[in-house]
Formats: sequence, structure tokens, C-alpha cells
Amino acid sequence: MTSTPAHPSAPTDSAIPASAALVTPHTPAAAWNRQQPSGMPSHRYRDVFSRVDVPLHEREWPTRRLTAAPLWVPVDLRDGNQALAEPMDPERKRRFFERMVEMGYKEIEVGYPSASQTDFDFVRLIADTDIAPDDVTIVVFTAARRDLIERTVESIAGISNPVVIHMYTATAPMWREAVLGHSREALKELILAGGRDVLELAGDLPNVRFQFSPEVFNLTEPDYVLEVCDAMTELWDARPERPVILNLPATVEIATPNVYADQIEYMHRNLARRDGVILSVHPHNDRGTGIACAELAVLAGAQRVEGCIFGNGERTGNVDIATLALNLHAQGVDPMIDFSDIDAVRRTVEHCNRIEVHPRHPYVGDLVHTAFSGTHQDAIKKGFAEHRARATELGVPESELEWRVPYLPIDPADIGRSYDAVIRVNSQSGKGGIAYLLESEYGISLPRRLQIDLARRVQQHTDESGAELTAAAIWEIFQEAYCGPVGEPSGSGGGVPSLESFETSGSQGRERTVVTLRSGVGSGAGVGAGAGSVTVTEHLGVGPVEALTVALSGAGIDIGVLELHQSNTGAGNASEAITLIEFKHGDRTAWAAGRDRSTLKATLAAVMAAAALAGRSAPK
Repeated sequence: MTSTPAHPSAPTDSAIPASAALVTPHTPAAAWNRQQPSGMPSHRYRDVFSRVDVPLHEREWPTRRLTAAPLWVPVDLRDGNQALAEPMDPERKRRFFERMVEMGYKEIEVGYPSASQTDFDFVRLIADTDIAPDDVTIVVFTAARRDLIERTVESIAGISNPVVIHMYTATAPMWREAVLGHSREALKELILAGGRDVLELAGDLPNVRFQFSPEVFNLTEPDYVLEVCDAMTELWDARPERPVILNLPATVEIATPNVYADQIEYMHRNLARRDGVILSVHPHNDRGTGIACAELAVLAGAQRVEGCIFGNGERTGNVDIATLALNLHAQGVDPMIDFSDIDAVRRTVEHCNRIEVHPRHPYVGDLVHTAFSGTHQDAIKKGFAEHRARATELGVPESELEWRVPYLPIDPADIGRSYDAVIRVNSQSGKGGIAYLLESEYGISLPRRLQIDLARRVQQHTDESGAELTAAAIWEIFQEAYCGPVGEPSGSGGGVPSLESFETSGSQGRERTVVTLRSGVGSGAGVGAGAGSVTVTEHLGVGPVEALTVALSGAGIDIGVLELHQSNTGAGNASEAITLIEFKHGDRTAWAAGRDRSTLKATLAAVMAAAALAGRSAPK
């Protein structure tokens, strides 16, 4: 998100007094606005201009454009993790880290090792293994206190990667006086003391650089924060060959985004040793404008953006660096991060945070490419037709042609989405009604993407029959589309092997599973039918699903289970377990289901149903 002037000759705004900058949408006498006072105690709050001096000057940022991506720094493993009701365990931390590396992030804040044993151990894992490629910079976070800095430096011992030690202290008046109990001068000395400790303990490490965050920067007096930051860059000898990161957080959003841009540009213009400083921002989203704050901050001179993938964080979250990156993509700027399989990224984030992404979340939400309005859908269909015709006329692949389909800011295929939900789902009420009937009549809660897939099948049925569908009819369509025969998960036919037997023993991590598959069984043959050849495989240290998919792979059926959902149909003695799985076969994804009185057998049935569907779709 590097910015360049939009029009070099364009005049810049002049400095104006705050009183002259007030904007009102109407005069009190405007007859067209009949709104009345709300009665809310708004008088209790002060605007930003009465809380902190906002530096007003001739601004350059309004005339600039975003032309390149900044350095993205995901803080999911530290800041985002601190905002979780259930912080990540080591397995989730590692999975998240490896996903970020795979996507192309080159600087990752991995934890607060002096505040958490889990974080300390994860930093040591990076030191003791090769999970961090050599070109990935590791960032560790600490307060400005010697014992915490010592623990932080201890955590990074032996790491050969580039490392950033990130030290922070809150500097705003309310925090300074009421929370920390320090005057301006006393707090500055506390910060410099921390900086000297960092320099003493890690200054001779050639792979280590330093970062300072004046927490609550956006509510700190501009002259004071500039004074402190310049003192830190002098102490740490900031220079181009070993730059210091100055990170300026909007810790709690308190103003419109243009104010933050003014504050960032003031620092950008006035910092000493500017060529030895990487200017970074860390916006939060309390006002819902974190994205705009980050984009305007880059226009104002920021070179680095900290945030979380899909925006997790305390209160309303950290700035969403996935949305920021894809906003650039939608403007023709390479985001430098790979979101070509955004659903895989979403699955990792949801698993690690244990928070579902909202269906209306920009770019990644399940519904963001779905038009429920008939007029929108008509425009999208005509846009697709025009796109195909233009590609044919120009002799250019559709995937390379300029994108201009109505209502779709980007081509869903760019992020690994299909066009099915865009074109074939007519209304939310239709999909929601189908899901409601299955849940209320049969107790099955369908994942949203399975709702979309089932809605398409139901719509096809109603188009052909013209009849109203009952819950029983929908249930029949569901079983035909996704389930294998009840009690016979092995029956597949069509050249797909059947499951003859399945035996597992041992504790978690030491499982021993024996899978017996029978090949050459005709359609309808069940367990122990006595036909075909038998293959027995043994699997150690893996769960039942992985064992069965590995055995199937050996038999020529390659499926990967992406998601697994379990519920029950009926109640009491009549209840039956049902397992729903989303699976990948080749370059397509699909759903399958299995039912049985046993949850394990239902899960195995779902995997075998997926194998049958994969076999049915394989080229003959």
C-alpha cells in the first residue's frame, strides 16, 4: 500500500482551525429532516479535538494513491490470541503460524514470551525446529521492564532468523497519570530505561532489531510522542542498515480516519532519523473504521501495518489485514500475500480462534458473492455473459481479462470460490427454509455451504416437478445426494472398494487401526459378500478418518476431508448419529453424509459415501 501523489501539481489543503472545520448535515430549520433528539447522554463525551492536539497543516495524504503493498505483520498469535476466551494451545499456534508462512507473510509477531509459558515455549519451538523459513522475521513482544525484557531475550536464544524485539509503553495522559502514575518526564525515563535494557541484553545480536510502540499514540500529545520516539531512535542508533520500527497504534479508535492520517503524517514529516525508521501502524476497530484508518495512514507515510487475518482482536478487533490486502487486489495492486484458497485460510483461522467468520465478512464470508435480489442476479448473469463474449472476441483467457462484472468487486475464482452460489441460489429464504425444515423435523443442523449445495439440488427438483416439497421430500433428496445405504457404508459399486471391516485400538497418539477393503464388489454388495479381492492395511498414530482415507488412497480413491460436522436425528432410543463431511477430490469440493446408531460408524459411512461420490465423478 505504498502511496504516490495522485496529481503532483494538485494544491494541498491549508491548515484550518478546528472550529471552522465543523460539518453539519443540515441546518436546524431544514424541513426535510424530521429526526428528533434521541435522549441518549451524548453530552458526557468529548470529541477528539478537545482531548488531544491534532496537528493540522498542509496535508499531502489526500492527494496520494495506494500503489504497492506495505509490509504486513499479522499479530494473531499475540494480540489476537490475547483477545480469545480460550487462548490457543501449542497445536493451534503452530497450525496458524504455518498457514501464515504458507500465505507469504515475512514478518510475524509470535507471542509475548515473558507473559505466558505457552508463548515462551512456542518461541523456543521456532528456535529448536525449522518451522520458520530463513526469510521470515520473528517478532516478540514485551513491556518496558527489565525482568520481562530478560525473559524475552532468553526466549529468542539460538534463533537464526531475523528477530524484532517489540517494546511498548502506554503514553497517553489518562494512561500515563491514572494507570501508570507517572509524569511526562518520569514516563520518558522509564521508556528509555527499558530501551537501554534491550540494548544491553540484545544489542550485540546481529540478527536482532528493535521496535517501540507508544501505546495509545492517537491520544498522546504530538510533541510528547515525537520527543519520546526521537529519543528511542537516538538510543538505538536507528539507521538505514539497521532500522528501528516505530509503531503508532490507534489503540482505541476515537476519531474519524482523517484525524489518524493527520497524526501519522505529522510523525512522518517530523521524525528525526527518518531514513532509519520503519513507520508502522496498528489500528483497532472500535468505531468500525479500522480499514479506512490503515489505508489513510499508508497514504500519510506508514510503511508497515500490523493487524489480524479477518480482524480478531479485543473489543471490535484489530484491523483486518486480509480485507486490506484484497482491497489492494481489487484496485489492481498485488497484495504480496496469497489468498487464492481463501476458504482454506478461513478454516485455519476459525479452527485456531474457535470463532466463526461472519457470512457477510468482506471477501471471505459465505454470502459475499451471493445475490439474493432478482435484479442483482440478472445483472450478474448478464455480466458473466458479456465477460465470456469479450474474452472470445479478444482471444484472451477469461481468467486474464479485465474484470467488470456488476456487483462483484473481484472475480470469486481469484480466491478459490466457484460461481455456483453466485448464479444458482435465488433467495436466502429458500435456503434458510430448507435448512429450517431439516432441523425442526429431523434435528440436523447443516453448515452454511452445505445449505447452499442442498438448496441448488432442491431448486432443480422443484423446477422439474413444479410441486411443493415437504420436509420428508427434502430429507429424501438429502439422502440420495449425500448418504450411503444405512448400515452398509461399504456399498458403493462403480469400481469403488467397499469397507469390509475396521478395527482400532490404543490411546490417542498411539492408535493402531486395521482397515480391510474389498475391491471388485458389484453395486449393492455388502459387508462379507465374499466377492472380489481383499486389501488389509495397518495405520499407526492416526485417527479413524485419516486411516480410512489413506487406505482408500492406496486403492486409487484420493479424497481429503476438509470439515467434519456431527449431529443426531431423532431422540432417545430412536436417535441416529449423522456425520457431514466436506471433502476435496481433485480440484472439486463436495459434501457427503453417513448415518448409523454408532457415531464412529456414521463417520466411516460418510467417508465411504464421499469415496462413492468421488468414484462416480471420476473419468471412466
